[in-house]
Amino acid sequence: MHIRNTNGHLSAAVPDSSRSDHANDMSIHNCRGPMCLKTVQPSHATPAAAAAMSPENSVAADVNAEDHLFVPPLNFSMVDYGIYRSGFPDAANFPFLKTLGLRSIIYLCPEPYPEENMQFLNANGIRLFQFGLEGSKELFVNIPEDLIVCALRVLLDERNHPLLIHCKRGKHRTGCLVGCLRKWQNWCLASIFDEYQRFAADKARVTDQRFMELFDISRIKKLASSPPYM
Repeated sequence: MHIRNTNGHLSAAVPDSSRSDHANDMSIHNCRGPMCLKTVQPSHATPAAAAAMSPENSVAADVNAEDHLFVPPLNFSMVDYGIYRSGFPDAANFPFLKTLGLRSIIYLCPEPYPEENMQFLNANGIRLFQFGLEGSKELFVNIPEDLIVCALRVLLDERNHPLLIHCKRGKHRTGCLVGCLRKWQNWCLASIFDEYQRFAADKARVTDQRFMELFDISRIKKLASSPPYM
């Protein structure tokens, strides 16, 4: 370290004990001119490059990038290998669904499937199985067990996999079908209800849980030994 006196002359170097030996060997003379100048030289960008870096083009690039995003449907989740669940998919979800390589969709609502969705299914060779379960908030509405059994027949046939199960929100009707599948997989009721409630949240229905609890598991076991759904 060099100290400059008031008369402008340099005095003898005084070691700085707070620095390492390597730091003591450094002085401003070690800084090469071109390296120092490089940090302060102005950028000579061409007009085209400057335009490309403008805020307007930056926003446009972000918008174009969004066109390539894969957006899953509401409440999308994997149930098991080759089996998925979700709410009702729309056009924004089609690129994502295409990556799943779906063969089939189980649709649990009575309303006709939208034309736009049918076009997507036809274009990608996806088969639609519709089981019209009425969505109701009433406490004592019976869920048609025969429809659930028919849906399980499709669900358990591996020739229909990969497969997506969906209703409107992916909560109640989808939750009931998945819950009956879990009974076939020997899940305990506590785990079945926990999975159902994670999707239904504060909209969980006692009637749905009671249906899953009372569902005749023997009807599913018979499906495993019967011919696959055609």
